[in-house]
Parts: sequence; structure tokens; C-alpha cells
Amino acid sequence: MSGLLKFDVYGRVMFAEQIRGRWSLFVAGVDGKRRPVQVVVPDGLRADDIAQYLDDIFHEMATPARPAVVQLRD
Repeated sequence: MSGLLKFDVYGRVMFAEQIRGRWSLFVAGVDGKRRPVQVVVPDGLRADDIAQYLDDIFHEMATPARPAVVQLRD
């Protein structure tokens, strides 16, 4: 699993994209464009662990209706 992953991060659509072996994060804007997120993803983080990492970083955004980060499948 690699390349481009899509997540629902407490109601915001976020992408993790692997570029030259490193993960970069982007948030989807209402205009459909992706903006970089100023969060560093640790080197060596596996694709399967990104949802948990996002949950750890952004847990303050959790609500009863959206209690966790969820990977989205197209």
C-alpha cells in the first residue's frame, strides 16, 4: 500500500502522498485543490500506520459524531 491515501480526519478530507519515498500531507479545499499540511510524517512510517498517526496528531478535533480518523476508499 503506497502512493496516495485518502482520509477523513474528523470531518476534513486529507491526503497522504508518498513523494520520493517520504509521506507528505495535504488537505482538500472546497475548490478541489490540495493544500500542504505543515505536519512532518516520520521517516519509515508505513502506509498502514498513517491513520493512527493522524489520529494522534489531530485528536483535539475529535467529536462524538467523528471520534476517529478513517481511511477512505474510492
